[in-house]
Amino acid sequence: MLLSMMSVLSYAQNQSEILERRYNLLVEKVGLAGIGVETVLDAWAKVDSTNLNMQLGRFRYYLTKGQTTSVVAKAEKKYLGLDPVLSLKDSLGKDVYYFQEPVFDDILYGQAMKSLDKVISLAPDRLDFRFMKANTYITYEKGSPDMALSYLMDLCDEAAARTKDWTFGQEKKGKDFFADAMQEYCYNLFIIGTPSSRNAFVTLSRKLNAIFPEYLDFLNNIGSYQLMSQDYKGALKTYGKVLKKEPGNLTALQNSLLAARRMKNGKLIEKYNMQLQKYQGK
Repeated sequence: MLLSMMSVLSYAQNQSEILERRYNLLVEKVGLAGIGVETVLDAWAKVDSTNLNMQLGRFRYYLTKGQTTSVVAKAEKKYLGLDPVLSLKDSLGKDVYYFQEPVFDDILYGQAMKSLDKVISLAPDRLDFRFMKANTYITYEKGSPDMALSYLMDLCDEAAARTKDWTFGQEKKGKDFFADAMQEYCYNLFIIGTPSSRNAFVTLSRKLNAIFPEYLDFLNNIGSYQLMSQDYKGALKTYGKVLKKEPGNLTALQNSLLAARRMKNGKLIEKYNMQLQKYQGK
């Protein structure tokens, strides 16, 4: 009986390996969502439903199949943080900028995310898959990253409670890597440029500052949001907290000088000019 069971498992493993090779060869020829890819993935799922690479293939298949692009015209030179693919003059001689934006089939998008959730459940310590989900949310939601923000906030809570390292691919990654990656997400949310994305930027930055108070980038982010919102006194107070910990922090000094100029406060302008001269050459 035991030998019979081992034989069945060995056969299933061999079939899985064969189907994985077939999938990889097919994708090279026809792409992630080309003809025949779904058929191979279905056959692979029947013999190895918990295979991580198979579920990852399903995610990529549904996401690619369900995503197209459209061209939108805008008067602004930036749209959702993107540069235009083309600019033309209208009948009045004004510049019109054309941008490509992704458009998703909601049903296929939902199937893609279900497959990605299965991937994450199979490898819960892998940050690259977590980031894959956050990136997909951001691309799907465009200027209103509500699901992306909620997911990133939950991921921060999970990171704060962890007692072991994450992995990224096959490499172990610690707290510094996670914090740096979260700062990249803050930056990306900021440059999208919509009120919703800017709110997500400061909300995530506040969460991260509470979890990682030693990383001054998050405190600088909060100051930048206050500066952008014309809360100059609030921005100076926040940057002051940064400078108390790191007197030569150039981001805090430069933005403090900008806030002082916006306030037309000569004493503060002189103060931050002197501090910048002191630290810029170092």
